[in-house]
Amino acid sequence: MYIKRFLEDDIGKYLNKREIIAVVGARQSGKTTLLKHFYENLKNAVFLDFEDRETLELFSEDVDSFIELYVKKYDYLFIDEFQYARDGGKNLKYIYDSCKTKIIISGSSASELSIQSIKFLVGRIFIFTLHPFSFGECLSYKNKELYKLWLGKKLSIPVIDRIMPYFNEFCIYGGYPRVVLSDNKSEKETVLRNIYNTYFLKEIKEILNLPEDYKLSKMINALALQTGGIVNYKELSDITGFNYKDLLKYLNILEKTFVIARSLPFHTNKRTELVKSPKVFFFDSGFRNIVIKSLQPIGNRPDKGSLYENFVASELLKAGLELKYWRTKSMAEVDFVIERNNRVAPIEVKSNLKSANFTRSFSSFIEKYKPTKSFILSERLFAEKNRTHFRPMFCIGNLVG
Repeated sequence: MYIKRFLEDDIGKYLNKREIIAVVGARQSGKTTLLKHFYENLKNAVFLDFEDRETLELFSEDVDSFIELYVKKYDYLFIDEFQYARDGGKNLKYIYDSCKTKIIISGSSASELSIQSIKFLVGRIFIFTLHPFSFGECLSYKNKELYKLWLGKKLSIPVIDRIMPYFNEFCIYGGYPRVVLSDNKSEKETVLRNIYNTYFLKEIKEILNLPEDYKLSKMINALALQTGGIVNYKELSDITGFNYKDLLKYLNILEKTFVIARSLPFHTNKRTELVKSPKVFFFDSGFRNIVIKSLQPIGNRPDKGSLYENFVASELLKAGLELKYWRTKSMAEVDFVIERNNRVAPIEVKSNLKSANFTRSFSSFIEKYKPTKSFILSERLFAEKNRTHFRPMFCIGNLVG
């Protein structure tokens, strides 16, 4: 069953443009399904998979024969799993410069595509990132009527209460398409465990060829346990055995393979605001929860606050926004600060909020930066006060998307 992705319309605008289209994203985020959806709706197209060793070897070792077989006679060339092509960018540039065929590729490792390929393709490629389902995409599949109401400007308490079970499930199991499509909790857990194991077998060992994957496993576990907390490099070093230089290297790898994202401090005054240590969030909460082997319902979890913050971070990332937080040396803090069109908007996440009240930290940020919009997110409160929008946190994707 094909579920429409929000990214589909953006990519569709460039199908008739000359440039190569590259779709990158985490393993099992739906890249192959998306490419095949485009492929099946186009005429005179060919679909190749570089997990097929013979096809890959032909591309790598005899690109002219590859062109004769798979490029010249087609209007569209789709290549899935392009990250297996070591130094593939050079050959891709050769094909692009010598043929008029439209090229669409996918890859699960942004680091491989960027380092090995993009340097040859400057000015010749558009890159799109496909993440696991956002909450909006998930809800549109699970319940189309509720999804239409979710898109609206006003939500009643009865509607909020009907959406909450979907939101709670999403916070536990995340948005990987195969997980969302699974029929029961046991199957979801099995799929998540397989995604985690495949990440190490395919991404870490087979593609990136990284040693010390057991240390990386310890690092992922430590980051999952302190989701939303400020990174303590010394503590991470003690847990993993990595020195500071290697810690930064492997944090970068986790980002490039779409496992985590760092939230950097927002600041304009270096003397009063923290400017160094990042926070860490996971692109997918299901991946995070399977790492720590904790798939209990929201109501039974001591880390509910962390899960809610991670949900908001993930939705902001899927909307293409950079994560930042605000914290002063006097310990005033705002969970997220988003910047768009030279404007800033603070976002505060509260597990349970009964009335439209501001924290002292939030008020301090508003007084200092005077944003035109601000958001305080909780489980059910829907209200307005002093240009601040109080919303259920599952609305964040609709608010910033």
